[in-house]
Amino acid sequence: MRLTEISYGTAQPIEGYGSGFFRVGGHVLRGPALVTPWDAGPWGGLEDVGAPLALMGKIDVLFVGMGKDVAHAPKAFRQALEDVGIGVEVMNSPAACRTYNVLLSEGRRIAAALIPV
Repeated sequence: MRLTEISYGTAQPIEGYGSGFFRVGGHVLRGPALVTPWDAGPWGGLEDVGAPLALMGKIDVLFVGMGKDVAHAPKAFRQALEDVGIGVEVMNSPAACRTYNVLLSEGRRIAAALIPV
């Protein structure tokens, strides 16, 4: 089996996560985080739709990591993003981190809004 090293170019993958944190670009983010190919920082959680909405025109899909388990995102949160053309994919946070990294390596226009496990 031939393995190929993954290249992210200048984008920053999610390097790790654990109880209450995410590690991106060598920095530890405690609590909910919003991660894009060009930046990563704290996020206000599901009540904060403004930060993901500010990505309009820059991303096509937002992965929403709901923590340890899969849960539904609030309808108003999902609807606000879909109304401006941002697709919303909800999953648990570990799956959201993995999916984000795979699509990031493909150069896709994505972001992840993550609640810690």
